[in-house]
Amino acid sequence: MKIQLIWIILALLCALYGILIFGTGSGTGFFLVWFAAAAGFLMLFFFSRAQLWLRLPFPARTAIAVLLCVLCAVFLLTEFRIIRAFGGRPEKDLDYLIVLGAQVRESGPSVVLKYRLDTAAEYLKENPETLCVVSGGRGYNEPFSEAEGMKRYLVRCGIEEGRILMEPESKNTQQNFEYTLALIGKDHGAVGIVTNDFHMYRALKIAGRAGIKGACPVTAPSSLLYLPNNLLREFLALIAGMIRDIL
Repeated sequence: MKIQLIWIILALLCALYGILIFGTGSGTGFFLVWFAAAAGFLMLFFFSRAQLWLRLPFPARTAIAVLLCVLCAVFLLTEFRIIRAFGGRPEKDLDYLIVLGAQVRESGPSVVLKYRLDTAAEYLKENPETLCVVSGGRGYNEPFSEAEGMKRYLVRCGIEEGRILMEPESKNTQQNFEYTLALIGKDHGAVGIVTNDFHMYRALKIAGRAGIKGACPVTAPSSLLYLPNNLLREFLALIAGMIRDIL
């Protein structure tokens, strides 16, 4: 009975969080994962209530238990690495600062992107010799390219237009770095990456694969409300990337 109650509570929490993320306008459809998780916990509730687990052969139960333990270990280790990349102070006087794009609207940058741009503006004011690359193309639900929106915002923040280079074609993080590298050249000097804390670990790994070596993290904060959603999304994105590399 106790385990059944746990499944119900977890299903309710996942559903409520999915509704909350959807209601606040996350900008992506990833919130649906939380409803899928809720449905999964409900299935476990009915599975437990019908005592189907005890009807499985012992070898099958053992194999499932081992698989779940391995998955939990992989998840916890990956999340530890993601969270460990949150901190760190950026180096001074970088040659280039790469700001990774996120959703822009007619009214301005999304909350996630605003965190990145405010962090970039602060760094650029403190390091007047650093050039900035704003990287991001135009999505189907965006009025203009993310790079254009980011440049407008930084100029309003007081950053000189001549210090801002635009990369307006990329559609994902891999392309962010590949297209930016083509813009700044392989002998680019010291480079910093501006993205949100939850995204930094994966961004640094992708930057290295794209040819930007030794990139310095310039970490922007993020909303606590979206943090569980973003941490789960980053985990799944990392796993998907590993599978693509293997295949």
